Amino acid sequence: MRGDEQGMPGGVELEMRGDLRWGSIPGLMRSAAERYAEREAVVEGRTRITYAELGERVERAAAACIASGVEPGDRVAVWAPNTLDWIVSALGAVSAGAVLVPLNTRFKGTEAAYVLQRSRAKLLFITGTFLGTSYVASLRRATAEGTGEGPLPALEHLEQVVVLSDDAPDNFRTWKDFLAGGDAVPAAAVAARSAAIDPASPSDIIFTSGTTGRPKGAVITHAQSLRCYDIWSELAGLREGDRYLIVNPFFHTFGYKAGILACLMRGATMVPQPVFNVDTALANIAAERISVLPGPPTLHQSLLDHPARAKHDLSALRLVVTGAAVVPLQLVERLRTELGIATVLTAYGLSEASGIVTMCRRGDAAEVIAQTSGRAIPDTEVRVVNPAGETLPPGASGEVLVRGHNVMQGYFEDPQETKKTITPDGWLRTGDVGVLDEEGNLRITDRIKDMFIVGGFNAYPAEIEQLLGLHPDIADVAVIGIPDARLGEVGKAYAVRRSGSTLTSDDLIAWSRREMANYKVPRQVEFVSELPRNASGKVLKTELRGRA
Repeated sequence: MRGDEQGMPGGVELEMRGDLRWGSIPGLMRSAAERYAEREAVVEGRTRITYAELGERVERAAAACIASGVEPGDRVAVWAPNTLDWIVSALGAVSAGAVLVPLNTRFKGTEAAYVLQRSRAKLLFITGTFLGTSYVASLRRATAEGTGEGPLPALEHLEQVVVLSDDAPDNFRTWKDFLAGGDAVPAAAVAARSAAIDPASPSDIIFTSGTTGRPKGAVITHAQSLRCYDIWSELAGLREGDRYLIVNPFFHTFGYKAGILACLMRGATMVPQPVFNVDTALANIAAERISVLPGPPTLHQSLLDHPARAKHDLSALRLVVTGAAVVPLQLVERLRTELGIATVLTAYGLSEASGIVTMCRRGDAAEVIAQTSGRAIPDTEVRVVNPAGETLPPGASGEVLVRGHNVMQGYFEDPQETKKTITPDGWLRTGDVGVLDEEGNLRITDRIKDMFIVGGFNAYPAEIEQLLGLHPDIADVAVIGIPDARLGEVGKAYAVRRSGSTLTSDDLIAWSRREMANYKVPRQVEFVSELPRNASGKVLKTELRGRA
């Protein structure tokens, strides 16, 4: 089913396409700084800056990146929560021609180190302490075995680490010191570097795990990012003057592109929230007159169910975009009736398709919004196929394939995995099972790759199984997603102990909390004598789900 422009309010003319209008993300930043100069761009606690001020900060960060030796195409990573400094450092790096590599804030040191090494990141921006964890110490522990000469010896390509705070250990730089280093770089040099960026060059690499268990980097260009999120902004109805509470993590496409980039496109105010806490969210919505609140269904459910909700003025809310999980019809209706939210939309995407594949349209019935993820975005195609690759009719279940401007360039320096994922004629194999209706609305029914979603975070069994397999007492293990009232889904591990082991489920869960991001940690462990397997040796996950 092809996405056309009928669902775009007012249509989108070719010459108005985001990629053609701005050319690159730095071009978008400069345009926003000029067009919305006096509008409030970012609110962070007591700090309030206008679009003109944001533009100046980003230019200064870009100058500092150039001064530190960042060349066009170099990878620059950011490992930090949703903050103003994340926005400035990331956009500064991209404005200097770098390719952004966002790191998941739930990563442990070893997980972050793998992505830094795999991407050969040259520069890293890192938070100080977040959620009681020193990210610097975590990364140092994970890379202590190296023999190189850089700030983190095991990461031979990493030349500099900038701590986004006023203090930094030896061999690291403070944010203030880093910025000061760019003061000698002329504004003309920054402008020239930004202007030289080809729209077809990579803007970011979003690392995502897959069936191999090792994260792979989806390469997305400037043109793709701009075109896709101009469309997203148009379909959602984001407009100048909106106030957007960005709870979705910036390291995720939804937070960075449907958040930061969309706000730059429309002149909306960004209110970043580093951690989702329902009390903080309610306070922010009321105090900042928040009008836009995208996020997973669990976020909106917790707002609706909070006992103190009535004490907060939520009347400014007008737009909710959700997805990433099953959306109960009751949730859509409650958002519309109890909170009076005019526009509630659902969408579906994945990193390999720039984070957006289908989206509902304003005016769709509540049943369509709750039961489907909408239709293909303009100028892209979605079809459902059987194992032989033959297109199935509406109502039939099969693998979801996507083709169009949203499909990634490929996995970073991994042609073999790219070839497995993108067909010779350009179709992206999503690994998701879905059904299209007569109108082209897509309903995701299962996941070929067995991924499950924990409170909005994608959890991949193969990756978790690989980590659990490192435990000395585990002989065999399989992980599935099971329903959870609060988080939507959580992991359950079926494990086979090594002979003579007395390992308990509590022991394994406690070990997991030390070794992997919290959302990956199984909430339940069941020990079995052996895992069910088919004739070819593959674990029968359907049987395990049946047991659960």
